[in-house]
Amino acid sequence: MNDIPRLSVDIWSDVMCPWCAIGYTQFAKAVDMLEGEIAVETRWMPFELNPDLPEEGKEQDRHLAEVYRRSPDDMAQMRDRITSTGERVGFPMKLGSTDGEPAMIWNTFAAHRLLRWVLAEHGPEAQTRLKLALLRAHFQQRRPVGQRETLLDVAEESGFDRAAAAEALDDEALSMAVRMEEKRGLEAGINSVPSFVIAGQYLVPGAREPEAFADMLRRALALSTGAESAPA
Repeated sequence: MNDIPRLSVDIWSDVMCPWCAIGYTQFAKAVDMLEGEIAVETRWMPFELNPDLPEEGKEQDRHLAEVYRRSPDDMAQMRDRITSTGERVGFPMKLGSTDGEPAMIWNTFAAHRLLRWVLAEHGPEAQTRLKLALLRAHFQQRRPVGQRETLLDVAEESGFDRAAAAEALDDEALSMAVRMEEKRGLEAGINSVPSFVIAGQYLVPGAREPEAFADMLRRALALSTGAESAPA
């Protein structure tokens, strides 16, 4: 294992972003394809799509209509595209109203604090475990992931100590660290998610097919040895 070349990948992402769930599902397939060839270490970085949302959340349709000027037809087409893509890649989602309950979007700053804490205390693999649990909680289970108790439930279900997670949510130093990372991302040109930064240098925006991700990881590794041009 020690002879396998390693690459770090920082994924700038938000729990509210369906394309982040789709993009990582495809990226994870690429990592599996490269098993034994490249060892990939993934870290999740904070990006808030809707930083001004209240803690109680907001109805998705209302938000899209007010902020993005999306019509009902636009929203229906968008949901159809996302759900069909999610089904195809293996991450099914429940979008739109169900059983009379409106779809909601949530403020995700607390979720980013929790993810930052897990990375610092338990490492990248544990952070990915929590990130995927949060994505499933929002897109598949329709749980209010902007609410403190839900976040603590998801953390506990994912194998983390509930009391320690609660302390992390109250940690002002952790909040500052997340704000600094968000600022660093914006200064580095991260303005949409998902954005994959390979080896701290090569930006790959958006969700792609597994083969495309695998090719970009190979090219980034080759570039690090001076053998090829940067991923595009």
